[in-house]
Amino acid sequence: MSGEPAVPSEGAEKAAAPYRPGYELVAEQLLTYIAEQNLLPGDRLPTEQGLAQILGATRNVTREAIKVLAAIGRLSVRRGAGIFVAAAPGALNDDRLAHFQPTRMEHVMMLIDYRHLIESDTAHKAATLATPLEVRAIGKSAESSLAAARADDVQAFAAADEQFHDAVSAAAHNVFLRSSVTNVRRLMSQTDILLFHGDVPGSLEVAGKQHLAIAEAIASGSAEKAAELMQAHIDTTRHQVERKIRDRLFNLTEPIGTARKPRRSPESRQEDSPESSAS
Repeated sequence: MSGEPAVPSEGAEKAAAPYRPGYELVAEQLLTYIAEQNLLPGDRLPTEQGLAQILGATRNVTREAIKVLAAIGRLSVRRGAGIFVAAAPGALNDDRLAHFQPTRMEHVMMLIDYRHLIESDTAHKAATLATPLEVRAIGKSAESSLAAARADDVQAFAAADEQFHDAVSAAAHNVFLRSSVTNVRRLMSQTDILLFHGDVPGSLEVAGKQHLAIAEAIASGSAEKAAELMQAHIDTTRHQVERKIRDRLFNLTEPIGTARKPRRSPESRQEDSPESSAS
């Protein structure tokens, strides 16, 4: 070997994806471990030290991973009792969702498919049923999202985005649809936090303009158009997320010794000494 740097493969000249810290990689591995062990909400996990050994990570990195998963509602850490699998949020509280993988493309795409179905229906119903007050709320949140996008204010955009989708679902006058929209977006936020560090996967301004177009269709009572525009909006999200995930997988270089593939542990359900790790 000449010792010269390897020639990058085609596409490798692209800007590398943002570095993923060790705790994020271990959090991802921990969710895989929970799924492989078929652990359900309420099931107890090994201690912090036990998880570090199973995942092949340091105890400090494992502690940070547990804190992140607790913060997004995937784990419950009870001081003096231990670490447990947490229940899924709200109306989507289903044992099968305990194994949702926020960084796995297949799972994220299924979640977006679900959004495609329910949010297009909420937009259709909102265009038919929205009151004048609700139409104003939808329009105001859409305008706020576009203004935040043009100011490149990610936090303000995220708040306006949440208000917009909630306002549309509220105007559908169906408590089950509204609850589903709220909770599916909570699950999507886990992907944003774990994979994108809370960043957005695509253009804020494009999304803001789409919000405004949907708001205008709802205000005019154009139900079919509102549904089509919402479908296009979710499709845009789908394409942006796919590209972002693929870019990350292509560019990801895992720090040596940070985390290895979880090993199955026959002691995963045994009684471990209680340990709190998210203090």
